[in-house]
Amino acid sequence: MPVNPELVGRAFPATAPYLVGREKVREFARSVFADAPHHVDPEAARALGYADVVAPPTFAIVMQDITLQQMLAYPDSGIELSRVVHAEQRFRYSRPIVAGDELVATLTVAGVRAMRGSSMVTMEAEVVDADGAHVVTTTSILLVGDSDA
Repeated sequence: MPVNPELVGRAFPATAPYLVGREKVREFARSVFADAPHHVDPEAARALGYADVVAPPTFAIVMQDITLQQMLAYPDSGIELSRVVHAEQRFRYSRPIVAGDELVATLTVAGVRAMRGSSMVTMEAEVVDADGAHVVTTTSILLVGDSDA
């Protein structure tokens, strides 16, 4: 089954609040080799004006993954994880993510473009903090092979 073109414009419900933990930021920083002191040391982060350790820019993928799970669970989406290749990722920040942030994300499918034997699916996740202020928009493009191909 090909990707359902009716996904375009669909907004999924906001995620449950996600509390960004200091150890999660440190673990993520280590996993992506982000070795700047403000990613692991609260004092180094405070010296830069932050309340706690600062997540590396790609940490927002954690929030986007939660939203992606919503889309993959959507009946009749035509998207099976076994047929997905991650084609592109972008982040547009208003401010960095900091340990202690409580974040909520909302995913919208921005586009589905059919190609020979596959589809390009563009998704945007808007991530806001507990006050509703924009933190980051993540944009992912997935290449999804048709099961019929």
